Amino acid sequence: MKRIFPGRWAAGFTVAAAALLSACGGGSAGDTASGPALSAPVTSMASRVQPASAVQDVASIKSRSAEAAPRAVVVSLTELDMAKTAAAAPTVGPRLVGMGRDVDATKSASATQAQWKWTDTAAGGKVAAISFQAKGAYGVRLGVLVDQLPGSALLRVYTQAAAAKPYQVAGQEILQIIERNQAAGDRSDAARTWWTPDTGEGEATLEVELPPGVPASALRISVPQLSHIFENLSLPTEADLADAARLGTKNIGDSDLCNLDATCYNDGASERNAVARMVFVKSGLTYSCTGTLLNDGNSSGTPYFLSANHCISEQTAASTLQTNWFFRSSSCNSGALQSASTRKVGGARLLYASADTDISFMQLNDTPPAGAVFAGWDATSVATGSSIIGLHHPSSDLLKLSLGAVAGQSSCASISATQFQCSGSTGNFYRVTWSQGTTEGGSSGSAIFRAGKVIGTLYGGSAICSNRASLDYYGRLDVAYNAALKNWLAPTVSSSRTPIYRFFNIQTGAHFFTANAAERDFVIQTYPQFQYENIAFYAYGQPTAGQSTVFRFFNTSNGAHFYTINQAESDFVRANYPVFKYEGPIWYAQATAAAGTTPIYRFYKPSTGTHFYTVNAAERDFIIANYRDFQYENIAYYAWTSQ
Repeated sequence: MKRIFPGRWAAGFTVAAAALLSACGGGSAGDTASGPALSAPVTSMASRVQPASAVQDVASIKSRSAEAAPRAVVVSLTELDMAKTAAAAPTVGPRLVGMGRDVDATKSASATQAQWKWTDTAAGGKVAAISFQAKGAYGVRLGVLVDQLPGSALLRVYTQAAAAKPYQVAGQEILQIIERNQAAGDRSDAARTWWTPDTGEGEATLEVELPPGVPASALRISVPQLSHIFENLSLPTEADLADAARLGTKNIGDSDLCNLDATCYNDGASERNAVARMVFVKSGLTYSCTGTLLNDGNSSGTPYFLSANHCISEQTAASTLQTNWFFRSSSCNSGALQSASTRKVGGARLLYASADTDISFMQLNDTPPAGAVFAGWDATSVATGSSIIGLHHPSSDLLKLSLGAVAGQSSCASISATQFQCSGSTGNFYRVTWSQGTTEGGSSGSAIFRAGKVIGTLYGGSAICSNRASLDYYGRLDVAYNAALKNWLAPTVSSSRTPIYRFFNIQTGAHFFTANAAERDFVIQTYPQFQYENIAFYAYGQPTAGQSTVFRFFNTSNGAHFYTINQAESDFVRANYPVFKYEGPIWYAQATAAAGTTPIYRFYKPSTGTHFYTVNAAERDFIIANYRDFQYENIAYYAWTSQ
């Protein structure tokens, strides 16, 4: 957490120092989830580079003719009062970049239902769209509150100027996000709200397509709030700079002048590829921080991500996370963003968050891009005087470098929602002084590196360009590692699980599942009637102790697939139903409930002879309530919702 007004800080660390702290709170040291079985203890790990051969996610940006987009109903909001916004913005911690705004026209499901103007699709379904316009916004994120959503629905987000390139997500993926939020203990409306990706413009169109056989009445969603991005999170043009000067807003490229362009230095040349700018939503407000990708003891490629507890301390906020990778200048001090920069918008799973070290530890839902570095780390205590570097995004700016040293340790604790206090010469935090560069709001959660390895994350401090001798405080990685992070970062003896991808066949109404990324991509390219719905769950790709085989069959009479974990049922089908082509074992899962597993529910539709499978209880309940022709067959087997 970063404070900008040093006058309120004591000059020496031996005197209790207080800093403004934004959104502090959340987890405690006990907020851990169980990890895999550990092998020999380790205290450090080298980095690894994401290879070009790594299996990447299916692209969420689709291509189509602009004429294919339905005519959208327009909902307009007036210009945001920037004077009030500036007064409300915190000067410390996560950088506020967007304000929540109420949308009366779509404040409830019934109000939103009245806005939809449904038209028929060529496939026999229905489609409608609403365009939300926020005058003066640099970007818009819509808060879509879900009361009821068919898992087979498709939601698209785009601007009217780029209707040919929509972001597309399946309803079942949104249902999984909601279930994850609620499983973490959030039963509020915020947990049932899906925040759309930032459009980068002052307008966002929400389009919903329902497949054949799904009535419009099955959809009950609303958009009671949107987040109005008032800071330009992309590189400014001359016109942008002129507008910023007129409106008093800040833009990318205007962090304090003493910040060092990371592209100009050999220091951190590898580590910088592990750092991402974070943009996320809490209570309708959009913030930016900095986070770092971490390697684990097996170099498994699992995208563990480190930041600050005061940035993200709850799963509901983690679900809204967007990350910008390689967000740095194309050449030294050019101010231009390099072409390799890429954005991921899939959010994260919060694994651990603690105010004791102000550390937030997540697993990204997106696969990091090729060339990203999984940073090494050192979980031993660092001596006073050790040289360190910091890599961060101050004021949401292009990546900056700071050079300094560890000045000692302190004990720090939150004393209010906006303050923390540090004192003493021992504790859970490192005191850091800078010889070059500094930190600002937006730097929160960024890592410091010693000899190329992460040793801590930014909590707060009083260092600024005019007073770099002042202190910044970083949560100690070694303390967090011993408290919980070793459950994920230490080497393990267990094998990792593989994602199971789900498709919906709009012609048969059946689902197709595969654990094979090549088969996934082949289906996407070859069979347009198969609607890709992302990862459904995780299972083991190879025989594993304690797991049972899941068998797959192809019904040659109706083109649907059948899955069973029951050996007797598999044998019966093979012996008595020649139309079912046996396709062999496809993955391995639990036949009975076990710690950490989630049930896979099974339905049968007699009229078509097809089965329907879902890991989501809300989707199960939706089918039971709305489709009487589907016979509920209870739990098929048990799998996992994370790797």
